[in-house]
Amino acid sequence: MSISLSSLILCPIWISMAQIQQGGPDEKEKTTALKDLLSRIDLDELMKKDEPPLDFPDTLEGFEYAFNEKGQLRHIKTGEPFVFNYREDLHRWNQKRYEALGEIITKYVYELLEKDCNLKKISIPEGYGVIVLNPNENYIEVEKPKIHVQSSSDSSDEPAEKRERKDKVSKETKKRRDFYEKYRNPQREKEMMQLYIRENGSPEEHAIYVWDHFIAQSAAENVFFVAHSYGGLAFVELMIQREADVKSKVTAVALTDSVHNVWHQEAGKTIREWMRENCCNWVSSSEPLDTSVESMLPDCPRVSAGTDRHELTSWKSFPSIFKFFAEASEAKSSSLKPALARRSHRIKHEEL
Repeated sequence: MSISLSSLILCPIWISMAQIQQGGPDEKEKTTALKDLLSRIDLDELMKKDEPPLDFPDTLEGFEYAFNEKGQLRHIKTGEPFVFNYREDLHRWNQKRYEALGEIITKYVYELLEKDCNLKKISIPEGYGVIVLNPNENYIEVEKPKIHVQSSSDSSDEPAEKRERKDKVSKETKKRRDFYEKYRNPQREKEMMQLYIRENGSPEEHAIYVWDHFIAQSAAENVFFVAHSYGGLAFVELMIQREADVKSKVTAVALTDSVHNVWHQEAGKTIREWMRENCCNWVSSSEPLDTSVESMLPDCPRVSAGTDRHELTSWKSFPSIFKFFAEASEAKSSSLKPALARRSHRIKHEEL
């Protein structure tokens, strides 16, 4: 059985530390020697020993994966789902492999949205008609710039020998600090910082930005919203900030397992009344689709999405949602209010 270099080095270190803590006449000398040994270890090289090159394919086929007819990622040869621990005892390499595959899948999903759904991907802020909002992307991660602080030892009134000695100590201290930091967090290879997207630093800001720059300026007479989970909260915040505009342009709103709360968000009475007449929330429930579900909040009717899985509520309730939109549009065109509160919201399975 082969033994890695880390085992040969780290095990004696812990034994030595235990021995040092027991005391001894040369305790200080041993501690100094041990620290010097640790400072000389190159953790990057230690972790990379026997590690394959971080050279990964740039296609799904190269990874030997493909999506089946159910949209599930499966191995081409074995038919098994994705396996993170592709190589034992190589967590860093497995993580890099996972990230490389994730980038390919992200591009693949964008291609599906453009090819099969006829969507067009455009980065904001630019002028375009919004079809799908992206409230989850609020920042980008970039490498944190290194800040070089001029040492006080550069003072010209100090002897050159003293400045040189201070610089050497400073460099050794930084090397030891970097070593321990890498040891605690081996996956972090670079210091990263988050740059928030201008006027889109949160889902709520994103919804308001898209409304102001695209939806409010569009020529559409009937605007419908489908807001899932936190998207419902973002929509309520949009109503609070742009109540009159939303009421004049939005025909109906379908929420799916929304996490909004009209009390915590301090939505006014007029907003709550409008939501009762123009919104419906399809929530996760084991009851049949469109079965009424009691609510503790006085905002909008709640009906079952026909599934108790949060992530499937939008997909499962789509037939009812589009019927709801059609009824709202017809009611608006005939100058009638859609009486959602008086609807039973029960649609027989054979009607779908």
